[in-house]
Amino acid sequence: MTASYSFRAELWLYPGEAGWHFLTLPADVAADIHEECAGASKAFGSVRVTAEIAGHSWQTSLFTDQKAGSYLLPVKKAIRDKARIGEGDEVAVQLSIEEV
Repeated sequence: MTASYSFRAELWLYPGEAGWHFLTLPADVAADIHEECAGASKAFGSVRVTAEIAGHSWQTSLFTDQKAGSYLLPVKKAIRDKARIGEGDEVAVQLSIEEV
Protein backbone atom coordinates (compact mmCIF):
# COMPACT_ATOMS: atom_id res chain seq x y z
CA MET A 1 0.00 0.00 0.00
CA THR A 2 1.25 3.47 -0.88
CA ALA A 3 1.24 6.08 1.88
CA SER A 4 -0.63 9.27 0.95
CA TYR A 5 -0.81 12.64 2.68
CA SER A 6 -2.77 15.88 2.33
CA PHE A 7 -1.55 19.14 3.80
CA ARG A 8 -1.28 22.90 3.29
CA ALA A 9 2.00 24.78 3.24
CA GLU A 10 3.39 28.13 2.14
CA LEU A 11 5.40 28.27 -1.08
CA TRP A 12 8.78 29.95 -0.57
CA LEU A 13 11.72 30.91 -2.76
CA TYR A 14 15.21 29.70 -1.90
CA PRO A 15 17.55 32.71 -1.73
CA GLY A 16 19.95 32.83 -4.64
CA GLU A 17 19.99 33.03 -8.41
CA ALA A 18 18.58 29.57 -9.15
CA GLY A 19 14.98 30.51 -8.28
CA TRP A 20 14.04 27.18 -6.67
CA HIS A 21 10.64 27.19 -4.97
CA PHE A 22 9.82 24.82 -2.11
CA LEU A 23 7.15 23.78 0.34
CA THR A 24 8.24 22.71 3.82
CA LEU A 25 6.17 19.75 4.97
CA PRO A 26 4.31 20.12 8.27
CA ALA A 27 6.14 18.46 11.19
CA ASP A 28 3.57 15.70 11.68
CA VAL A 29 3.62 14.70 7.99
CA ALA A 30 7.43 14.80 7.91
CA ALA A 31 7.66 12.61 11.02
CA ASP A 32 5.28 10.06 9.53
CA ILE A 33 7.19 9.96 6.23
CA HIS A 34 10.49 9.63 8.08
CA GLU A 35 9.12 6.64 9.97
CA GLU A 36 7.52 5.13 6.83
CA CYS A 37 10.75 5.38 4.85
CA ALA A 38 13.28 4.59 7.59
CA GLY A 39 16.24 2.89 5.99
CA ALA A 40 14.80 3.13 2.48
CA SER A 41 15.59 6.73 1.54
CA LYS A 42 17.95 7.50 -1.34
CA ALA A 43 20.92 9.85 -1.68
CA PHE A 44 20.96 12.75 0.79
CA GLY A 45 17.91 11.26 2.53
CA SER A 46 15.66 11.89 -0.47
CA VAL A 47 12.29 10.16 -0.81
CA ARG A 48 10.61 9.60 -4.20
CA VAL A 49 7.05 10.96 -4.35
CA THR A 50 4.23 11.92 -6.65
CA ALA A 51 2.86 15.34 -5.73
CA GLU A 52 -0.29 17.14 -6.84
CA ILE A 53 -1.29 20.79 -6.57
CA ALA A 54 -4.55 22.16 -8.05
CA GLY A 55 -5.02 19.02 -10.17
CA HIS A 56 -1.49 19.12 -11.61
CA SER A 57 0.79 16.23 -10.64
CA TRP A 58 4.47 15.46 -11.07
CA GLN A 59 7.09 13.07 -9.79
CA THR A 60 9.93 14.42 -7.70
CA SER A 61 11.84 13.78 -4.49
CA LEU A 62 11.51 15.16 -1.00
CA PHE A 63 14.78 16.32 0.52
CA THR A 64 15.63 16.45 4.19
CA ASP A 65 15.99 19.87 5.77
CA GLN A 66 18.00 19.48 8.96
CA LYS A 67 17.47 23.11 9.92
CA ALA A 68 13.66 22.82 9.85
CA GLY A 69 13.63 19.18 10.96
CA SER A 70 11.38 18.38 8.01
CA TYR A 71 11.35 17.60 4.31
CA LEU A 72 11.34 20.04 1.41
CA LEU A 73 9.13 19.55 -1.65
CA PRO A 74 10.51 21.31 -4.74
CA VAL A 75 7.77 22.83 -6.93
CA LYS A 76 8.92 23.28 -10.51
CA LYS A 77 8.01 26.29 -12.62
CA ALA A 78 5.69 24.39 -14.96
CA ILE A 79 3.53 23.33 -12.01
CA ARG A 80 3.60 26.81 -10.43
CA ASP A 81 2.49 28.33 -13.74
CA LYS A 82 -0.30 25.79 -14.33
CA ALA A 83 -1.57 26.10 -10.74
CA ARG A 84 -1.15 29.90 -10.82
CA ILE A 85 0.76 29.97 -7.56
CA GLY A 86 3.72 32.01 -6.42
CA GLU A 87 5.96 32.77 -3.49
CA GLY A 88 3.98 33.31 -0.28
CA ASP A 89 0.87 31.45 -1.45
CA GLU A 90 -0.58 28.80 0.84
CA VAL A 91 -0.97 25.66 -1.24
CA ALA A 92 -3.03 22.48 -0.80
CA VAL A 93 -0.92 19.43 -1.60
CA GLN A 94 -1.63 15.75 -2.18
CA LEU A 95 1.48 13.61 -1.76
CA SER A 96 2.01 9.89 -2.39
CA ILE A 97 5.18 8.09 -1.40
CA GLU A 98 6.48 5.83 -4.14
CA GLU A 99 7.00 2.23 -3.11
CA VAL A 100 9.95 1.93 -0.73
